[in-house]
Amino acid sequence: MPVEVAVAKSETVIDEIQATGTVEAVQSIELRPEAEGRLVQIYVREGSVVGRGAPLFKIDDQALRAQVARAEAERDLAQQALTRTRQLLQQNATSASELERAEATARSTQASLDLLQLSLTRTTVRAPFGGAAGRGLVSLGDYVTPQRPLISLQTYDPQRAVFQVPERFADRVRNGQRVQFNVAALPGKTFTGVVDFVDPVVQLPGRTVLVKASVPNPRRELQAGMFIEASLATATRPNAVVVPEDAVLTSLNQRVTWVVLPDNKVDRREVTIGVRRSGFVEITEGVKAGEKVVVGGAERLQPGAPVMPVERK
Repeated sequence: MPVEVAVAKSETVIDEIQATGTVEAVQSIELRPEAEGRLVQIYVREGSVVGRGAPLFKIDDQALRAQVARAEAERDLAQQALTRTRQLLQQNATSASELERAEATARSTQASLDLLQLSLTRTTVRAPFGGAAGRGLVSLGDYVTPQRPLISLQTYDPQRAVFQVPERFADRVRNGQRVQFNVAALPGKTFTGVVDFVDPVVQLPGRTVLVKASVPNPRRELQAGMFIEASLATATRPNAVVVPEDAVLTSLNQRVTWVVLPDNKVDRREVTIGVRRSGFVEITEGVKAGEKVVVGGAERLQPGAPVMPVERK
């Protein structure tokens, strides 16, 4: 009986977990002021890249500057009074308690000045980290408070690929593993990241584990919120046995393969399969590399039947 056969090959097989997810910024905030007042300057443009510490907004500080000037004058007077008191104490013209009172007054005026200078510094809103500015939420002349957001700011390099895997894979996912993914908005491009976070808590009700991977993004191609299809490699087997999918049949809840022996007779074997990929399947038990497996014409075969093998081209 003529049958079509293929040779079981030895290839490198990678165990992969398929998942879907999104791109997420490592840092993302809605920037709010620490002081309140009227906006007098907006230094940042929507969509621009800013560095850490760069000034973004300026709140009117005229009243604070006047308070700082008054506090500096009071500080100077307190320092002068302290100096005179020390001189008088050296001449025994005053008491130690007067010196202590003068020292306390000097420290108090300095503390008041420091507090006002800190408030003055906070009238300039600066970027807490480098990143890309988003949509502006205020206009010049608006009166802002610490409860009002000014602009969104997020990092872009690196980005994070965020996805969830079923809990049965929890023991196979760990930091340092490589993730490859495609983005629906960028067809034909494949990105690679490294897992840097595996949630130790299984999320309900889906019983999934959250995984995050760091991905270089120097060209700003990946934007937060993009949909991704990810593939996480969990194990690599360099000498796995691979056969065409047509070679594996299902019979009575068993997976079997017909193997052509050297004497051109067939042997029916129960097999255990591993990873599937397009057109091929890994055989972990039942077939060895180099053996010929039947991929066509197996419907009428019986164990030990003689066949005429024709290799698939």
